[in-house]
Amino acid sequence: MMGRDDILVGIGGDGGISDAGTIYPNVGGYLPLIDQGITTVGDCRYRKAVPLEGGGRLDIDTNWGIRRSFLPQGNRRYIPFQQPTTQQVMIDTISAGPTTVILTGSHTNFAIFLMTYPHLKGNVKHIYTMGGGVRSKNPTGCCPKDVTTACTPQQCGDIGNLFSSYSTNPYAEFNIFGDPFAAYQVFHSGIPITLVPLDATNTIPVNEEFFYAFQQHQSTFEAEYCFKSLKMARDTWPDDQFHASYFMWDSFTSGVAISSMRNDKLHGNDFAELEYMNITVITSNEPYGIYDGSNPLFDGHAVPKFGLKKGGVHSGHVQTGIIDGFCLIEGSRKGRCEDGYTKEISGLEAVRVRVATKAKSNVDKNSRLDREFFKSFLEVLTLRDNTGHFDITAQFPFYREVLYKPNFVNKSRGKVTIFDMDMSAGDFVSLIYLLKAPVEEIDLKGILVSGNGWANAATIDIVYDILHMMGRDDIPVGRGTSTALGTGILGCKYVNAIPQGSGGLLDSDTLYGLARSLPQSPRRYTAENSVEHGAPRNTGNPELRQPLAFEVWQSVKKQLDPSEKITILTNGPLTNLANIVLSDRNASSVIKGIFLGELLGAVYLVEGSNMQHSLLLKPISIIADNTTSTDGQVVVDEQSANLVKVLVDFDSDEYYSRVANRLGNMERSAVIGSFAEQRASWSRQPDNLRVR
Repeated sequence: MMGRDDILVGIGGDGGISDAGTIYPNVGGYLPLIDQGITTVGDCRYRKAVPLEGGGRLDIDTNWGIRRSFLPQGNRRYIPFQQPTTQQVMIDTISAGPTTVILTGSHTNFAIFLMTYPHLKGNVKHIYTMGGGVRSKNPTGCCPKDVTTACTPQQCGDIGNLFSSYSTNPYAEFNIFGDPFAAYQVFHSGIPITLVPLDATNTIPVNEEFFYAFQQHQSTFEAEYCFKSLKMARDTWPDDQFHASYFMWDSFTSGVAISSMRNDKLHGNDFAELEYMNITVITSNEPYGIYDGSNPLFDGHAVPKFGLKKGGVHSGHVQTGIIDGFCLIEGSRKGRCEDGYTKEISGLEAVRVRVATKAKSNVDKNSRLDREFFKSFLEVLTLRDNTGHFDITAQFPFYREVLYKPNFVNKSRGKVTIFDMDMSAGDFVSLIYLLKAPVEEIDLKGILVSGNGWANAATIDIVYDILHMMGRDDIPVGRGTSTALGTGILGCKYVNAIPQGSGGLLDSDTLYGLARSLPQSPRRYTAENSVEHGAPRNTGNPELRQPLAFEVWQSVKKQLDPSEKITILTNGPLTNLANIVLSDRNASSVIKGIFLGELLGAVYLVEGSNMQHSLLLKPISIIADNTTSTDGQVVVDEQSANLVKVLVDFDSDEYYSRVANRLGNMERSAVIGSFAEQRASWSRQPDNLRVR
């Protein structure tokens, strides 16, 4: 959109760190340094604080659904084995000469770079980072002064902003908490640092005056995109305190950095008041040197990892998650843990850091914008210099959104079927196979997706794109939960066994780089919602709300004729089906059968009666006793009353032949084969279609 396809983008890397602390090339930064092993598999110790669904990673991964509906599609994309890694991009950039680094997330990637290539440290001129809190006092979660009913303060007055974990850690801010040990390495690197902490960002909330001024300044594509994003954040905010709770975190930091670079010789800043402080980053909690199993840098090591000092500041208890008994104080609502706290100290551990303490007031006292940065922000976003080239609708002269739906009039229908998937690559092959089956055999009525398997919840957009490609925009898609049954709404239990890099979530979420080759569906995940469905308010287009898995189940069930039942093919965790059975007492009475087994299960569902195979009834039990090493195992249990049909033998050659023949059959083929084909159609005058 911005005409900057020259800028390198680095992502991930599959390198690891040995148990002894050896850092191998191209560590991907998927895990905090304290938990990084040889692979990209690991726990989410700190990331548990970030919500997975609404207001969290799902909405960020999709930018509330605005990304797909607004941004143009360029030619660059993630491609396995060709995508530059994070470390490669940093090496290439910093080794070329003096470099300024701006960090607006966790410090993992840059810390790995500094630890691996210390000889390049001298090329880093300055670091600007948004994160932490030094003397800050959280203005959110406070009781109104004129309240007449009982009110219990929440985060009010805390130094940090971990809204999901202040009962254990009221000191940390999300970016630094994402990897405290990495932040410590960056702060103690000897490189000059300007920190923009909560102290400063708490003084620049997105107040109503700025919001409405922004609404009037959307004359460029980039301004329009930013405002749409901000508006959706406001419309989906969980309470009525958005304008007092949502701050200019990263954008303000960028402004402070640019102003400092422009005024380098004068050491001034147009947007923030700055002062030097002596601080450090807390990575573990006292008492030091008592190893309780929480600290992988020391526990089980005769020699601490990375050559750390026994009994030193890194050797204490490390917070294990948002719920940690060590961090709780009896009788108090505020915890004792300080992991990630950018603490003001004196002594040898202190680092002299330039700290932004407050956003400067607008020099124009007659302006309704009370911060100098607000004025600059709106001016820069609407400048005609370096402006965006187009959005998706302007990129193509005849862009239009068309839904493709089949005509099944006068056709008999086969088994009413629901496909439950976790959106792995194999699941998409299974989906296409089902869509290729005649409707007289399989009547696919709905798709349920789960976000606690081999793909993140945002991958639901690929499901919509494949349905669009195959001309099946009539099939509803329901989004399930992102955590395993009984594990709460935060965390990564069980799903943490899946690699986050190559061969895992990165490749599933992008369909190994092929997702951008698919035609774009008019349907997509959006955060649009309504009061009717439990939202605090209606968003701009509540009719575009993403259905939930249980709602799709109810819709399909409602359409059944009295003689019909539902057949389910499930290729992912059984979370969606378990929730359906627990929520709908009559669910079992309308389920004809459940098939499990990836593509083989799909083929057997469609063509099993015509295949040479052997089934045996076996008493099956599933181990689920909260023991990670055994949970999920399927065992034959003679004491079990659960008899399950198990496919024990089949003709593999016949199976391969049936799959190949079905997928190669020209009947029920793609209506529009690729984004390239769609792009061509958007570049010419359509026949008998209204141009959008």
